[in-house]
Amino acid sequence: MEKTLNRIHPVSDPEATYFLQVSWEKDLGTGFGILLSDCQCAWTGTVSEADISREAADIEMDRGKYVEELRKALIAGEESAGKYNFVIS
Repeated sequence: MEKTLNRIHPVSDPEATYFLQVSWEKDLGTGFGILLSDCQCAWTGTVSEADISREAADIEMDRGKYVEELRKALIAGEESAGKYNFVIS
């Protein structure tokens, strides 16, 4: 299993710091687990392969392109810094 951990500062609260951990087996396209923490609370969830396919179809994006955008937004870290915004609600 592979994992990444990134520090994020959501645009909804730029002064706050959150930590985003993403874990996956083969690649993000087969599904992944996600953990978000503000160091006081933590939230976890899973995204299935079916969820990814459904989301890509909903926004009418090629599934491969959608998975690549997920990779950039969730696990690329410094490579994508400033290119993606997070909103915590």
